[in-house]
Order: sequence, then C-alpha cells, then structure tokens
Amino acid sequence: MDLLDIKELIKDILKYAVLIIVILFVVTYLFSLQQVMGSSMEPNLNNNDILLLNKVKYRLQDIKRGDVVALKFKDTNYLVKRVIGIPGDRVEFVDNTLYLNGKKQDEPYLDDVTTEDFSLKDLGYDVIPEDMYFVLGDNRENSSDSRELGLVAREDILGKTMLRIWPLNGIKIIK
Repeated sequence: MDLLDIKELIKDILKYAVLIIVILFVVTYLFSLQQVMGSSMEPNLNNNDILLLNKVKYRLQDIKRGDVVALKFKDTNYLVKRVIGIPGDRVEFVDNTLYLNGKKQDEPYLDDVTTEDFSLKDLGYDVIPEDMYFVLGDNRENSSDSRELGLVAREDILGKTMLRIWPLNGIKIIK
C-alpha cells in the first residue's frame, strides 16, 4: 500500500464514521420506536404493534386534539394514547358522548365503545390547566388513561406517533 491508498482508506473510514454518527443522532434524538402494550388502542392499534415516534414535532408545534402520542404516565411503562383535551378545555362524557367545552364531538376513529359518564371535575379540575393534557385509549372499555391516572404533563409526552412499522402487513401512516 502506498501513501495515496492509505489516505483514501482513512478518508473512506472518516466518511462512514460521520455517516454512522449522523444516523445515530437522527435515530436517538429525532425519532424512536415505541411498542403498543395491551389492547387500549384497538381497533386502530393492536398489542405489540411497533410505531415510529417523532420526538421533535412537539418542540416545534403544539400538541393537538386527536394526536396519537407516546407518553410516560407517572411511574408506569410508556403508553400510547389519543389526546382528547388540551389546555383550557372542559371535558365531559354524558350518555356515551364526548363533549368538549360544552359541544358534542364526533369521534370517527372509534368503533362501538361504551364510555361511562365522566367529567373533568371528577379529577378536581374545571378546565385543563396549562401544559396538561387529557388522553384516552380508543378502546375506552379497556384503557388506563386520564380518567383513572389523571392529566398528563406536557413534559411526559415523548412525541407523536407517525407510522406503524410492525407488523409488516399492517404498515400505515397514523393520522
């Protein structure tokens, strides 16, 4: 090997090292994978589905009603839930119907589910405070969520789910 070959080899090694570092940064700080545990998001997401999570989105944009998010609930495992109420909202379920700020809401992402009557006042709030969110599973009859565990702090929301990547025959964009 002459000096020119060694320089080319070193250049190639550095190029691939930089590429690997960039990929690791993107995977670690911008995106991550999240596994759905349990049946609380059925029929839209199933137990053991693997989701791609965008960890940067909520640093740049507000969390919106209807977003499916990964979060840490107190000292429990990471959970996947749907944001129902945002700061300033009044949340209430009456006769199996969701009301936000007194207005009946359509929930097209739900199949036939039963939701017991509930009011944000059951948690001790009139409205959702700043930087707090009310989240529910889509399978309301089988979900540990804000009705039971309380409101979720913004810093406990890890990111927005973007894509189901597993199982392979169920790959889809999560809206």
